[in-house]
Amino acid sequence: MEKFIDNLPAMDLMRSEKMTFVQLIIPVESAHRAISYLGELGLLQFRDLNADKSPFQRTFVNQVKRCAEMSRKLRFFRDQISKAGLLSSVHPVLQPDVELEELEIQLAEHEHELIEMNSNSDRLQHSYNELLEFKIVLQKASGFLVSSNSRAVPEERELDENVYSNDDYGDSVSLLEQDIRPGPSDQSGLSFVSGIICKSKALRFERMLFRATRGNMLFNQASADEQIMDPLSTEMVEKTVFVVFFSGLQAKTKILKICEAFGANCYPVPEDITKQRQITREVSSRLAELEATLDAGIRHRNKALTSVGFHLAKWMNMVRREKAVYDTLNMLNFDVTKKCLVGEGWCPIFAKTKIQEALQRATFDSNSQVGIIFHVMDAIESPPTYFRTNRFTSAFQEIVDAYGVARYQEANPAVYTCITFPFLFAVMFGDWGHGICLLLGALILIARESKLSAQKLGSFMEMLFGGRYVLLLMSLFSIYCGLIYNEFFSVPFHIFGGSAYKCRDTACSEAYTIGLIKYRDPYPFGVDPSWRGSRSELPFLNSLKMKMSILLGVAQMNLGILLSYFNARFFSSSIDIRYQFVPQVIFLNSLFGYLSLLIVIKWCTGSQADLYHVMIYMFLSPTDDLGENELFWGQRPLQIILLLLALIAVPWMLFPKPFILKKLHTERFQGRAYGMLGTSEMDLDVEPDSARQHHEEFNFSEVFVHQMIHSIEFVLGAVSNTASYLRLWALSLAHSELSTVFYEKVLLLAWGYDNFVIRLIGLAVFAFATAFILLMMETLSAFLHALRLHWVEYQNKFYYGDGYKFKPFSFASITEDED
Repeated sequence: MEKFIDNLPAMDLMRSEKMTFVQLIIPVESAHRAISYLGELGLLQFRDLNADKSPFQRTFVNQVKRCAEMSRKLRFFRDQISKAGLLSSVHPVLQPDVELEELEIQLAEHEHELIEMNSNSDRLQHSYNELLEFKIVLQKASGFLVSSNSRAVPEERELDENVYSNDDYGDSVSLLEQDIRPGPSDQSGLSFVSGIICKSKALRFERMLFRATRGNMLFNQASADEQIMDPLSTEMVEKTVFVVFFSGLQAKTKILKICEAFGANCYPVPEDITKQRQITREVSSRLAELEATLDAGIRHRNKALTSVGFHLAKWMNMVRREKAVYDTLNMLNFDVTKKCLVGEGWCPIFAKTKIQEALQRATFDSNSQVGIIFHVMDAIESPPTYFRTNRFTSAFQEIVDAYGVARYQEANPAVYTCITFPFLFAVMFGDWGHGICLLLGALILIARESKLSAQKLGSFMEMLFGGRYVLLLMSLFSIYCGLIYNEFFSVPFHIFGGSAYKCRDTACSEAYTIGLIKYRDPYPFGVDPSWRGSRSELPFLNSLKMKMSILLGVAQMNLGILLSYFNARFFSSSIDIRYQFVPQVIFLNSLFGYLSLLIVIKWCTGSQADLYHVMIYMFLSPTDDLGENELFWGQRPLQIILLLLALIAVPWMLFPKPFILKKLHTERFQGRAYGMLGTSEMDLDVEPDSARQHHEEFNFSEVFVHQMIHSIEFVLGAVSNTASYLRLWALSLAHSELSTVFYEKVLLLAWGYDNFVIRLIGLAVFAFATAFILLMMETLSAFLHALRLHWVEYQNKFYYGDGYKFKPFSFASITEDED
């Protein structure tokens, strides 16, 4: 058996790639090119040899600062292009490669030119806004002044004769009477201030003026006919023209300060209509000139931005690469002579030849007289974990890695998760009508794979697109399980043309279940739809799905324990095989493996035995006669033997391993094997979790407590994990019943009315419930429960998940966020 297992071909995903620790000694003149070639290859993970230094104490800090400054300029260009509504070229035009120094000079020139154009444009726009506001104020304020003068004409003579001839009038006249007095404003002390303010501030502005002048003012306002650009937010805002009539210098000072505080712009408006018209013509002429100048400036600016946009993608990619190269060079150390850089890192064994070829090419292209030294070293720390995945397996590997990255060379759960995860999802989701809907969505994502992969997607769409093959398998298995359940949108679907026997009462159903009723035509595939609508439908389906959940759970937990055996064999840990794998298999199968056997026998024989009674009294009264609950001859002695084996397995898991580890440690470091302390081969036989690697001090109490926790967790977990698999039954039942409720109580109920509107509303509610509740919420629920079954119930049997990912230096992995 062991020879057969050893001769099995290796699986790519079963074990992570074998890694080796290497050292590079690179001459200074070829360092940049060598790191660039390694970045294109993407198969070497560098170790930071300057971790104790701050970023500002590293060798190439000035080059990193230069790259960061160029990245800032490129982001500035990108923002300006986006603000102008232009599109940067995704496929840059072909041009000769430029050096970093030349690019730095070009970017500085482009930035200086663009900043100058923006400054000139802002000044012109500010002048344009001021003139436009002045024009609007002239148009609106002249109306206020004309109406004021027209009101004063009929009363002029009477006021002159009766009132204004009085010498004391100047002291006692009211503000309103001064407002309508003809003649220049300065004769009566009446003045006015005209300007424009944001419409949202007009009411508060008027209240503040009223309070400041104690009501001794007249406030006239009118909305501007067109919106004006706000110089700060560059948004078009509505504004209001105002004219404030007042008397006295103190009032004028207060009003001007309030205008300044509210951001109101004041403009002088002459009282003479001729002057008003002359100024209006001059302002209009100046506005036309500024508008033409602004249009020409915008065209020139857009032309400059377009020329930059053609090369923007290439320049940004080049700067990102250069920054990544210098960041990596900062992880290397100078040797004693300061002529070579020393680097260390991890690489897969299969990549050693490719890395050496890239380093030789870097030496040749840089015309270096000294070659780059590449040699393998021994490492104390554990290597990183690296799995080579493709478009199909990468999503399943991410599901496993979300729980924890596999320890180096540990068995990878993703190998089996590719099938078990979508299958357990389908057991809970099982409806082939809904499964077809999911299949269509998955096929659309796969058909548009090349197009969507080139686009920048949102977080939700990116997650959905990344799991397109997971969705494909989930939908296919859902269709399969739906065919077994014979459920099509929860409607019983007679695929093979009729049922074997129509049972409509409990007695008939039970007799049909246990085989008392003979039939000629057995239903060939899945659950007979004749159970639908019978009084025993729910008890029958509950019993079937509950037992099926237990069988699937025990099978998957046994798979997890079996993988722990392969881990122990791979790491040559005979202690884990004898004192962990064997008692775990005995304990789990003595109880729940036996329960699974009873389920299968009951299905095959049609027995009416109560399995709850059998399992409970197996512990309470193992020697009692089983009576009608006996399923096969010799069941009682078998139960006693299995119960004893389960009891023996608990101390078997708990006690031997800590004492054997203590004995091995004593022999190795204090007794007969003392002369072998310095050998590295002895450390290879040490268990990964034995706390004895690298000659660490052995703590027996810590090891014993750890083993005790592990044993208790397994014993209790065998019960709780088996019960946890009943979620397969619970969610399948919930999905089926929800579908039935929406179908019968919404669609069929609405269809029973002879009214088109009611039918349309019922169809809309049913479609909404199907799309958002059954296809979205139920899919997410089944996905999360399948995730929990794999992370907790399955992976805790063998998976440590305390490794760390292999993250090589690669240009392909550089994102825009690293600017």
